[in-house]
Amino acid sequence: MAKESINRLPSLFVYSEEMARFDFGSDHPFKPERAIKTYDLCTRYGVLNYPWMSIVDPQPIEPDLLTVFHEPAYLELLRRASRGEVSLEMLERGLGTEDNPILRGIYEWSIRAAGGTRNALKKILDARAQAAFNPLGGFHHAFPDHAEGFCYINDIAIAIKDALRTFPDLKVAYVDFDAHHGNGVQHAFYEEPRVLFISLHETGKNLYPWSGSENEVGRGKGKGYSVNIPLEPGTDDEVYGFALESIVFPLLKAFSPPLIVAELGADALISDPLTHLKLTNNAYQKAVRGIMEVCPKILALGGGGYDLYRTSRCWTLAWSILNSVEPADEFAGLVGGMMFGPEMEVGSLYDHPYESKGEIKEKAFKEAERVVASLREQVFPVHGL
Repeated sequence: MAKESINRLPSLFVYSEEMARFDFGSDHPFKPERAIKTYDLCTRYGVLNYPWMSIVDPQPIEPDLLTVFHEPAYLELLRRASRGEVSLEMLERGLGTEDNPILRGIYEWSIRAAGGTRNALKKILDARAQAAFNPLGGFHHAFPDHAEGFCYINDIAIAIKDALRTFPDLKVAYVDFDAHHGNGVQHAFYEEPRVLFISLHETGKNLYPWSGSENEVGRGKGKGYSVNIPLEPGTDDEVYGFALESIVFPLLKAFSPPLIVAELGADALISDPLTHLKLTNNAYQKAVRGIMEVCPKILALGGGGYDLYRTSRCWTLAWSILNSVEPADEFAGLVGGMMFGPEMEVGSLYDHPYESKGEIKEKAFKEAERVVASLREQVFPVHGL
């Protein structure tokens, strides 16, 4: 219990049951209902009932803010698609693909997700909140002129660009723990030294979006401010921890940001059906605790995570860590105590440790060591390390 934190600035849990029930299709991997499961699990474990916590209903972002990143022509096509219209031009912009189907109401849904992210960030910058979590946000693959990777509107790029317009001297660290490279956000800030972009992800050699090499380090004034850590299939908590300690935490400390935006995509977990990393939520805990030590002002976002139950457990732990509170299951031992994962001990959110073995582990560690050495040579000097 964190009684000493009662007088702290508010923490915002951005949540809408209506949005969480939005359906991308029975065969589509992206399930917004993860937010419901996370909310329910946070409630069950007593980590949403502290006096500094608020549940915030996401409101639509102002339409003029969308164009700080997105092209007006693309936005108009998205609005038309949201009304049920279909055209070849939409397909050229990534609308109507298997990943990004044309869905009635998708524009309205997406601008609420973006509004939740932007408004939470604004409250942190205005000192009206210390931390926030938007499990309905984190669409890091959307580009200015097209949709891709389940992402239609890039709430992250919009929120950060808007913040930089408002506070020209602001520095923002963006850390992406999703298993997929945060290509849309990297594109937004590839030449921007005020934003330190760090992405840990499964190597693009065998996973969408096929990018995120350690040699993608930024351009112009932004050179050295884009940092990619591609990881081999089979990467476990130990290898991930090595990457965190060797690259992520030292760079964040050197950059010393007053604000961190963190994509907490949970699709690097061992049971995720779309990826090949082998993390447990112990690695995510290490990641969240580590960035908090650098800066407690954090906007956390959902992103990926396609094992719904493991994702909700991971995000419940992340919310607990962001608020320095300890989860306790009031229903341990009762019927239904195993509902958030059959391998989970009753009354526990925590995964059992897992370690990759043999050639898989050896290759993962060897490749991580190579990437770390490359980044230390390319990026560390820029930051005085």
